[in-house]
Amino acid sequence: MLVAPVLELRSVTRTHGSGETMVRALDDVSVSVSPGELVAIMGASGSGKSTLLAIAGGLDRPTSGDVLVEGASLASMSRKALAKLRRDSVGYVFQALNLLSSLNAIENVMLPLELDGVGVRAARREAVGALSAVGLSGLESRFPHEMSGGQQQRVAIARALVGRRRLVLADEPTGALDTATGDAVLRLLRERVNAGAAGVLVTHDPGHARWADRVVHLRDGRVVSGATAVTVPMPVIPAGRAR
Repeated sequence: MLVAPVLELRSVTRTHGSGETMVRALDDVSVSVSPGELVAIMGASGSGKSTLLAIAGGLDRPTSGDVLVEGASLASMSRKALAKLRRDSVGYVFQALNLLSSLNAIENVMLPLELDGVGVRAARREAVGALSAVGLSGLESRFPHEMSGGQQQRVAIARALVGRRRLVLADEPTGALDTATGDAVLRLLRERVNAGAAGVLVTHDPGHARWADRVVHLRDGRVVSGATAVTVPMPVIPAGRAR
């Protein structure tokens, strides 16, 4: 029995400007990601990686083509419907983090759960577990300005992985982390995907891409390899390194 993809990009093109100054950030890109599959997106700077992720998460709209999340076309959705889809179904690790400065670490992680209608106690319990999983036990009450860049990044990752989201989009999620913490974060992402979510990881690091089931390479906004599934051996990280 075939399993429907969680994410489908169908002949997606995204242009900026017009005429001689027009730039094609994405050019006729088709990618699908199934439940239990982690796809790494690689390419040089300016190849369209972050644009692809923004369009996949409904943060940007394609100039042409369509995007489907769990079978629903984003093209026909209102802004309100898109916001609900992102809140309910999509976990997004932004390169810019986008933590709310007025909320402490646990409140930032609890927020999407509470917006989903989860009670305060249950949301707090789940947020504590998510922060512990990224190595931030004891820092729940700190505000973003009281944390290092790496600690803030881990809060953002905990926020993206918390709850029952079926699609996790990560834009260079380990950029400000040391090797051991980065490996622990990638393991968490892999575990969420193994539990049935679909994951998309934008990375420039071939070592990080080894965690993926498939690698899609972009060049000048076009897919140049990775359209078909290829099994990539996942690194084994000793349990002691994933604290």
